[in-house]
Amino acid sequence: MTDRREFMTTLGALGLSGVGFLCSGCASGAPRRLDRIGVQLYSVRSAMEESVEHTLERIAAIGYREVEFAGYFGRSPQQIRNTLDANNLSAPAAHLPLEMLEDDWETTVELATTVGHKYLVVPAIPAENRTTLDDYRSLAERFNRVGERAREAGLAFGYHNHDFEFAPLDGQIPYDIFVEETDPTLVVFEMDLFWIAVAGSDPVAYFNSHPGRFHLVHAKDMSADGSMTDVGAGTIDFASLFALREQAGIRHYIVEHDNPAEPFESVAASYQHLSQLAL
Repeated sequence: MTDRREFMTTLGALGLSGVGFLCSGCASGAPRRLDRIGVQLYSVRSAMEESVEHTLERIAAIGYREVEFAGYFGRSPQQIRNTLDANNLSAPAAHLPLEMLEDDWETTVELATTVGHKYLVVPAIPAENRTTLDDYRSLAERFNRVGERAREAGLAFGYHNHDFEFAPLDGQIPYDIFVEETDPTLVVFEMDLFWIAVAGSDPVAYFNSHPGRFHLVHAKDMSADGSMTDVGAGTIDFASLFALREQAGIRHYIVEHDNPAEPFESVAASYQHLSQLAL
């Protein structure tokens, strides 16, 4: 968490420097599989620091067709788009600091339009900005304002959870404030299936109580000891969760591992599992 927060803070300071689909040809009654699977490039950030171009080439070779950015590593939006196009990749989403979306909107829209982002996702909120329920209510208001600007620009605004949003605060679950006090037409959510499991909360309950709000999911798995592991090597039942894709509103399935020992081996193993998942 600290590494992610510091990473996004740095990105905000530096500006630009720093739809999962089901197979359409499946016969009726036959198992259905995820056709397009994405990866959060934070998982391979050390390789991105060395070469964005080579990293995206390797990601495409694994089989991925979608990526989610968390930094651009000194490349311009047009350079990023050219590299994506050369590798038959698209980037429907990016993680960006809330402050960048609020304070540098014209640059953000130009970036998203050039690279091809549809979803602008806030990955986390610094601890000092979320100490009270009123802090969360204020954040929900900010989310609505940014979401309205995004809609006017033909984009979508989203929020990615960790586990802290599900820890009771003065008798209330802060995440509930986000989903209840944001406008469903302005704000969507990227459900991180590992972090909600860490919190001991139930994603299905949210899929049922707030249908259609969860356009993106982070697919990362949990070992029996509670640590993060590659998708398919842990205890999370992805097949059952993704069977509820229409109820939840899931459009993009994005692999992530925050600190893999071997990043490319990790994202390859996760891709292999998801690509063979029968729904």
